[in-house]
Amino acid sequence: MIYSLGVPLLMLDLDNTLVDRDAAFRAAVQAFLADHGLPDSDLAWVMTVDASGYTARHDVGAAMADRYGAAVSTTAIDALLDTGAADRVVLAGATREALERARAGGWTCVIVTNGRIAQQEAKIRNTGLDRLVDGWVVSEAVGRKKPEPEIFHAAAHAVGVALPGAWVIGDSPHADIAGANALGLRSVWVSDGRSWTQPRYRPTLVADDVGSAIDCVVDAPSRG
Repeated sequence: MIYSLGVPLLMLDLDNTLVDRDAAFRAAVQAFLADHGLPDSDLAWVMTVDASGYTARHDVGAAMADRYGAAVSTTAIDALLDTGAADRVVLAGATREALERARAGGWTCVIVTNGRIAQQEAKIRNTGLDRLVDGWVVSEAVGRKKPEPEIFHAAAHAVGVALPGAWVIGDSPHADIAGANALGLRSVWVSDGRSWTQPRYRPTLVADDVGSAIDCVVDAPSRG
């Protein structure tokens, strides 16, 4: 592949950055509990086990199967974990508008996400993100996950843009910001009101939400 040089590249995380994955999963769990006559108080337990999607799907499923036993079928648990968040996730208008401004300004936008192909691509297509970005890579397809450098290189390759000079936007200090830092890339951490606590590395910029993060990059492309 011939890479485009000098084209601004913006790499964006999906879950809890471009979309509120936790809110979608929380709504799915609430419906699951109600449908199976399980206590509302179990919502907090499931969300803790899930850990914003960072717990392996198999481990979440095993924990739920152990807790509920014969009261809930493994098919129902699988359906919750496979499609619950993907079916309910939405794209905020402000995020859509920020992506449109970025692409109108000449930025190449690519989603870089950890997870399984079927689930992550369902989120991308269900929200219309497939029409708002130039491409995406999913860790299952790449065989590497953030913060490993190979997935960022794969994302740049997917859209034919050179990696040096790219920006990374994400909510995870470890997966997104540490990954960018290791490659010498600039980054924006989506804080959602949190304080930065990592002493060994820092993001280039901090923004409260992804729309503001995208605008920061578009408005300051040469910031070092």
